[in-house]
Amino acid sequence: MRRILAVSGEDRVEFLQGLVTNKVGDVPCWAALLTPQGKYLADFLIVPDGARLLIDVDARLADDLIRRLSLYKLRSRVTVEPTELTVTRGIGDMPDAAIADPRHEALGWRLYGGSGGERAADDGIDWDAIRVGHCIPESLIELIPNETFILEAGFERLHGVDFRKGCYVGQEVTARMKHKTELRKGLVTVGIEGAAPVGTPILMADGREAGTLYTQSGNRAIAYMRFDRMGEGLTAGAARILP
Repeated sequence: MRRILAVSGEDRVEFLQGLVTNKVGDVPCWAALLTPQGKYLADFLIVPDGARLLIDVDARLADDLIRRLSLYKLRSRVTVEPTELTVTRGIGDMPDAAIADPRHEALGWRLYGGSGGERAADDGIDWDAIRVGHCIPESLIELIPNETFILEAGFERLHGVDFRKGCYVGQEVTARMKHKTELRKGLVTVGIEGAAPVGTPILMADGREAGTLYTQSGNRAIAYMRFDRMGEGLTAGAARILP
């Protein structure tokens, strides 16, 4: 489930611009709020809507996000509040007033309105298969508050971070990871034979840990892997992990 928040007031763009990982402006974007140490707290879509910005966030993260944004308000002329809006999503022909999901074209469109609820659970689309196929992380599954680093989670590939926009919370650590180090770990799509619970450790044949298994769909899965330990002989519980 999603909740739609509204950020209103004349400082709304500048306020979010100084906090989140992506450039805030006249077009929808996907962004995250980070800790000062560069770790993920919440991800969301930011959608311009007249004199306000809508924040489309996982409902389980919404209350904490409101609290954190309110702490950052200080003298900014903004208000942050929940709305009664709902979101419908789909693929194929895009309805009037819908937006294209800014993360990946395979995620289709999203439409915001005051009634109808979220249609995603009832429209027959296998969203997990889409996410696994394109290695798109999900809030509170692959994206874990106070643990995940966004570059390891694919935010650059999925247009969730802007390295030219200037400062934001956690920007220094994120920029250092981008420019001064080579990523040694991250999310990848792997093959799987069998199944195992989300969060199951992926082990090498000698018992050393190589990663963690997350969303599974058919014979593929998203996994967080140490790149130097990918190869043959990997298992996750009773499942075999295939490179």
